[in-house]
Amino acid sequence: MTDKITSERRSANMTRIRSKDTKPELLVRHLVHSLGYRYRLHRKDLPGKPDLVFGPRKKVIFVHGCFWHLHPDPNCVDARMPKSNTDYWKPKLERNVERDMLHIAALADAGWKVLTIWQCETRDLDKVKHRVAKFLGP
Repeated sequence: MTDKITSERRSANMTRIRSKDTKPELLVRHLVHSLGYRYRLHRKDLPGKPDLVFGPRKKVIFVHGCFWHLHPDPNCVDARMPKSNTDYWKPKLERNVERDMLHIAALADAGWKVLTIWQCETRDLDKVKHRVAKFLGP
């Protein structure tokens, strides 16, 4: 199967994809702040540079894009494997998942608790709010 858009257009689209300050991440950050929690962003000294770090609590939150991190939920429509150029995409996305697991394991070994919030979950902020409050505690 061939790509539906030109390679120049695809390149322009890919250039605009950010690794931080994404819309789902900003939604979660605003929600967490509104709950009264304070955090640090993208600490480089922690495995995976977690999106939100709650140092004194030894807890971190990752906000993952469903496509880039292959959300395992079968009902997630954003986590589909591309049909074109699969020789490139399949190993790339699988490496992302493997790296995520390594980061979570390294954080757990260092005594950190990890919560992953998926992009598609940010469509129901009430549910995310309850998960975050339960995870972070009083």
